[in-house]
Amino acid sequence: MDDASKALIVLGLVVALFIWNKLPVGAVAILAALTLWVTGLVTTEQAVGGFGDPVVIFIATLFVVSEGIDSTGVTTWAGRWLIDRAGTERTRVLMAICLLSALLTSLITLNGAVAALLPLVVLLGQRIGTPPSQLLMPVAFAGSAGGLLMLMSSPVNVIVSDAAADSGAGPFSFFSFSLVGIPLLLGTVAICLLFGPRLLPKRMPDYMPPDLGRYAEMVSSHYAIGDEAPDLITREAGVAEVVVPPRSRLVGERVHAGMRREHDLVILAVQRLGRDLGDEPIEVAEGDALLLHGRWSELDQLSRDRDVLLVDSPELVRRQAVPWGAKASRAVLVLAALVGMLASGQVPPAIAGLAAAVAMVLLRVVTATQAYRAISWQTVVLVGALIPLSTAISTSGAADQVASLLIDAVGTGRPYLLLVSMFLLTATLGQVVSNTATVLVVVPIAVAAAEATGTSVKPLLMVVAIAGAAALLTPIATPGNMMIMTPAGYRFGDYWKLGLPVMAWWFVVAIAVVPLGWNL
Repeated sequence: MDDASKALIVLGLVVALFIWNKLPVGAVAILAALTLWVTGLVTTEQAVGGFGDPVVIFIATLFVVSEGIDSTGVTTWAGRWLIDRAGTERTRVLMAICLLSALLTSLITLNGAVAALLPLVVLLGQRIGTPPSQLLMPVAFAGSAGGLLMLMSSPVNVIVSDAAADSGAGPFSFFSFSLVGIPLLLGTVAICLLFGPRLLPKRMPDYMPPDLGRYAEMVSSHYAIGDEAPDLITREAGVAEVVVPPRSRLVGERVHAGMRREHDLVILAVQRLGRDLGDEPIEVAEGDALLLHGRWSELDQLSRDRDVLLVDSPELVRRQAVPWGAKASRAVLVLAALVGMLASGQVPPAIAGLAAAVAMVLLRVVTATQAYRAISWQTVVLVGALIPLSTAISTSGAADQVASLLIDAVGTGRPYLLLVSMFLLTATLGQVVSNTATVLVVVPIAVAAAEATGTSVKPLLMVVAIAGAAALLTPIATPGNMMIMTPAGYRFGDYWKLGLPVMAWWFVVAIAVVPLGWNL
């Protein structure tokens, strides 16, 4: 069996395992790299070299920058600012949140944008009397379009730009993606506004994400400590509500309001069965609720304390309720510097990303622990372990074989039909496999097809990027789609109804606009 056939068999098995969805995607990717080494398709250096690839480094640093923007409340502040100005007219509200989703995605990735906007969109829906099922899918789809506004907006963009550079055509410039991203976004929003009310279900979910933006007012009213409300949550300190579980060491301990406990936390109030127990010392019983005040770093330790159960995560409270402060300003400045470095084209993306990530830590926007925790290691492992597969597909001749089949199907001298075939291949695979994995697999095929037909490689790679981001027909196509499923009460078959007309528009943009920006 020749190497090309071996590579295609490995590719087929990988896709099958991704579709089967019973194994972690990272494990599947690592198994692919190991199989390629065992079969001799890649060397040891190639099998593990993907983890040191500049693309992987850059993608990892973007997660740290995203954490700095999100954890300091910048995204929540933007959402609150929107809520205050959007009014209650449905069209205006939907347009505003879709544009905000695209903007945030272009800066902090789709997953971060969806996570930050989820509670705000649900709150907006309650305010205007619209179920979240009518709002959240347009937000996710607009975010997917926002992933094509700048080079740093999506790992997919970084991968195709690197492929263009490796092929000798040079990388895509930082803002070149906006040539297709802007019409994609405008058309997506228009389709959601026109067809969304008819194509999306009107369904209330079983679970609604909490709105913690006014957490201080809520708990101060619940515990009757209204005079202290303005000082309960600041940039340095906050409050947490905990419940004493059975077999806790706190049971039987005497406590009182104002008492300082471990982790340097102060007990502000104690309730039993919804009734305040006052300031006098009392013996703690299981089921009692305590309101604790202290520094955010100390409140975060409660998540690992087996003697109490947190009612709401201090981290989520901090992200939604803490006002804009010095850390937020520093985070925005670091982000602006990163954009400036990337836009100038004078600093390699991996170097610019590393500089921005370390600046976030040195300026104390995020802690080192936060930075490590913020990185999506699943994404890092997935990309790093699949790069050898992409290499094997290219070096074994498998890419040439698939490209030949495509060329035979569409004919030579028909670059537009080649664009169509690349879009359909990428978009179809992307509905069941992550868009990052899909693009890594299809990129060498696109490069081989370009070389075989004498077509410029850049328009083909840009079409691959567009189709790779068009994960619109299933909830498993991208984490952003999955994140909105439960809060909106969506079912698997709800996505394609709106996703199909949106994807049709993306297809039109890919075939009509790409050749205008990059000559075939």
